[in-house]
Amino acid sequence: MVWKNYSKEGTVGVIGIGSFGVAVANLLAEKNPVLVYARSPEVVGEINSRHEARGRKLDERIIATNDPEMICDRCQTLFPMISSNGFQEVIALFSPFLHPYHFMIHGTKGLVLNLPEGKTLSDVNRITRENICTMSELILQETVVRRVGCLAGPNLAKELAQRQPAATVVASRFNEVILEGQRLLRSDNFQVYGNSDIIGVELSGVLKNIIAIAAGALSGLGLGENAKGLLVSRGMVELIYLGNALGGSTKSFVGLAGIGDLVTTCNSTLSRNYTVGFRLAKGEKLDSIIADMEEIAEGINTVKLIRKFLDSTDLRAPITENLYKVLFEDFKVEHALQFLMKYPFNVDIDFL
Repeated sequence: MVWKNYSKEGTVGVIGIGSFGVAVANLLAEKNPVLVYARSPEVVGEINSRHEARGRKLDERIIATNDPEMICDRCQTLFPMISSNGFQEVIALFSPFLHPYHFMIHGTKGLVLNLPEGKTLSDVNRITRENICTMSELILQETVVRRVGCLAGPNLAKELAQRQPAATVVASRFNEVILEGQRLLRSDNFQVYGNSDIIGVELSGVLKNIIAIAAGALSGLGLGENAKGLLVSRGMVELIYLGNALGGSTKSFVGLAGIGDLVTTCNSTLSRNYTVGFRLAKGEKLDSIIADMEEIAEGINTVKLIRKFLDSTDLRAPITENLYKVLFEDFKVEHALQFLMKYPFNVDIDFL
């Protein structure tokens, strides 16, 4: 493979080539050459020879490597697009080759645990905010990169691949990161907004997955739009309370990355989290659903983590708590719904 046409200044890096990684790489390739990282040599060969990754079409301006040092050397701006369960491992792999001049804008809607070495979630009775890391916090802990950002919003990969109109939020404490994300990604069909509350935007993308699973379950039960509207509105309240407790600002949750993404994933059969809930309501077991899915539904791990976090607070999150029972304690979806309908909500909105 000849690399001489890919200058360090002009090339943008994408780390991870799942469905969202492919979509973001194609968006970036509208303006710049793109170098993507894939661990598998077979996938790298497929991209470089046929411009495809596991059947997903890639722009001809995209080439691939499985060499972390190469992509860090040739790209100043990197977009990690990795599932949360593999994020820490991949960042550790890249860390020796990263420098303070790098920009990193991730698109991972998940959380990781910060526990003593050798400990897992099942080994502890409760966790606090100090035990929970967003992906931007993990990057800051594990690398020398300081200019970190994230992507969040209603960004279903299949629709992005079809060039349908959409938008996202680039969030960062650094305005130059927001401007760089907007410069690289904005197009006639893709709007890019900015937000300085990176923690709130990250949490919006994470927590809405819980409600999306519940929305899929309602549809699996054959319930209508009234029930969906009830779930989404109460889910938004729960999301805001949880997000505030974890350090996010309310304004981020009522924006595109919060309510925009929530509405999208609660109404789309393209959403992996929605699909999990739908299949659970149809009587399938969680293990068989997970085994049958090509990519992870981030909401499953988020429910488990947030349920443990609630034990260290005085918060109640009835949707999350009941969904935990459905996912991990064989509680029937119908029983969870009955409980929620009887839950004593007396006030509609009390956080504004």
